[in-house]
Amino acid sequence: MILVSACLIGLNTRYDGKNNFHQVFCDMVKNKIAVPFCPEQAGGLATPRCPSEILGGDGTDVLDGNAKVITREGLDVTENFLKGAFETLKLAEIIGAKEAILKSKSPSCGSKCIYDGTFSKKLINGMGVTAAYLYQHNISVIDSDEYLKQRQRS
Repeated sequence: MILVSACLIGLNTRYDGKNNFHQVFCDMVKNKIAVPFCPEQAGGLATPRCPSEILGGDGTDVLDGNAKVITREGLDVTENFLKGAFETLKLAEIIGAKEAILKSKSPSCGSKCIYDGTFSKKLINGMGVTAAYLYQHNISVIDSDEYLKQRQRS
């Protein structure tokens, strides 16, 4: 079983109330090989919600207490992101997931790069909070954009 970011199957869970639908991920759920999940909603954040970015590092730094997640308005939502990561791992353990396909660039789900915390659309290398937490717990984290590129090449 695989965890997949809920926005990738067409659920309107993104911060702006929209989704990042790709049929391939929807098919994975239909074929019962994947389960959708949104860590930000599980962490108690509403949809739609103000966009958030990690300030002072990446998800690993947030987990270590050395960075925080803030909204564009400056509200600290670190606890929501941590709770979402913890809940995601619980679900992974319940369903026996060893991998997760997560939305690229997200402060929760990004696995290769995330926005830099300045809300200027600048990307930095690093993982989101949930991606880093899953990785620390031996769950293979796969970037959704990379997954799609690899499928196109094969």
